[in-house]
Amino acid sequence: MEFWHGFLLITSVHLLAAASLGPDFVLVSRETLTKGRRTGLICSLGITLGLAVHIIYSVLGLAAVIAHSQPLLTAIKWLGGAYLIYLGCQGIGAKPKQPVETTTFTNNDNSNSNSNVTDKTESSFATLRRGFFCNVFNPKAPVYFVAIFTLVLSPDIPLWQLSIYGVWMMVLQMAWFSTVVMLLSIPVILKRFQRFEHWIDRVLGTAMVVLGLNLIFRSR
Repeated sequence: MEFWHGFLLITSVHLLAAASLGPDFVLVSRETLTKGRRTGLICSLGITLGLAVHIIYSVLGLAAVIAHSQPLLTAIKWLGGAYLIYLGCQGIGAKPKQPVETTTFTNNDNSNSNSNVTDKTESSFATLRRGFFCNVFNPKAPVYFVAIFTLVLSPDIPLWQLSIYGVWMMVLQMAWFSTVVMLLSIPVILKRFQRFEHWIDRVLGTAMVVLGLNLIFRSR
């Protein structure tokens, strides 16, 4: 298959896959609407890094092994479902935020600023990790990549070409979710949603629990 023919196929197929509603979309929406643009973008980056894991094992030829192994798929399905339920329960337990009183400290300014930096770092890592594991534990991924690398593309494509396709899929993934984040974080929209932040957390958390239960108990 010619390089640009495969490139166009990858672009069209993966954009449709990325745009489909699923756990990644629900998680990014929840993180953006309740915590803002920065958190949504970090979560999107985590999802993109998770996609890299699927691409690497697919290029190595392991996707077909996973997709045709019922025990492996079942294990991934249970891990993914359990993780979604865990994330959903965190959202369901969200409570209204109490207004923060602003107090000026003169002697402890440096320690407070250092504490804020630490909190932001930990929060960013936690958000990145949530997005990463949400994507990695998706049991649909091995089946999807088997279709991509054996049906849409030819199995005898050289490694360098597969690598370019893989990186491009990550770019598409990040671009799609960044667009979602930017739309959801438009100030007028974000302000309206953040008035009901804890309810959004609860509703989208419930959606994630439903997705997790559906993932665990549905047939292959």
